[in-house]
Amino acid sequence: MTDASCVGEARRHAAQAVANMGWNEVDAGRLALVVTELGTNLHRHARNGRLLIAAHQETGEAGEVEVISIDDGPGIADLSLAMQDGHSSGSTPGTGLGAVRRLASEFDIHSSMPGGTVSVARMRPAVSSAEGTWHVADRQIGAICLPAPHEAVCGDGWAAAIHDERTTVLLADGLGHGPEAAKASQAATAAFASCCEGDLRETVQKVHRELQTTRGAAVCALRIDTADATVTYTGAGNIVGRVMSGVFDKSLVTQHGTAGMQIRKPETASLALPAHALVILHSDGIETRWNVDRIRPLLQKDPTLVAAVLLRDHTRHRDDATVVVIRQKE
Repeated sequence: MTDASCVGEARRHAAQAVANMGWNEVDAGRLALVVTELGTNLHRHARNGRLLIAAHQETGEAGEVEVISIDDGPGIADLSLAMQDGHSSGSTPGTGLGAVRRLASEFDIHSSMPGGTVSVARMRPAVSSAEGTWHVADRQIGAICLPAPHEAVCGDGWAAAIHDERTTVLLADGLGHGPEAAKASQAATAAFASCCEGDLRETVQKVHRELQTTRGAAVCALRIDTADATVTYTGAGNIVGRVMSGVFDKSLVTQHGTAGMQIRKPETASLALPAHALVILHSDGIETRWNVDRIRPLLQKDPTLVAAVLLRDHTRHRDDATVVVIRQKE
């Protein structure tokens, strides 16, 4: 959000996103206020402010819009004061973050000084009774998937399937970036969709076969079984995984290789799933080494907010970057 015109551009983008989703003027107006407030805050008060806007719609549903605000500082000294409805550090139309929280269907925020502030606002029509996107009673999935600088499409792709007590996730990172990398990751997620409930090794093998007409991709397939409290995973390439809680931290490492080109016979590994854990997968657009102590204060936060903090603090700024976070609720 480098200048005031960016706020209007973001508002127009959000309006276009819901134009074909059947939202009425009141709901579209709520969305415009939230985008304006968050965007203006970034422009006036933040360093390197970014506003990410994505629309999600399932067949027959009114859908939702996710608005993610990210900055590099200076942070909010008194977050509880800033969240009071009507409080504003400037003459913004929404009259402060309290109004954003009131207008949003779901809202979460984290701020540190001088690190900066990240917030997630989800907007749904007032008549909608749907839960938040990718939400099950004891599981939440949040993700951010961004293209490399100056690219219009992302060479990463991810997909998730939730069935009873099992959550299965695939993350694919097409070699390089741009349209050809995107073709590879899209082929991977399409293959996953047809076999997501099967054995993980067979899933990776099928993905490998389907990618043989593409440039290939690094892939990781992961399954959380809450009934058995286990995490099982397999894959090939440089997808990074991590399972962490307040007292636990374990990295997930897959074998070398590239799906679609050359991989060894997939082998699965498993570990116990701690209570209240986060399970994190990310592509190599995110630095491999990051300080878990900076994420532990976010264990009870919205998983999309966790993904946004990792993206802000550890992106390499030269490749596609994807973070998927699964949170086990209490």
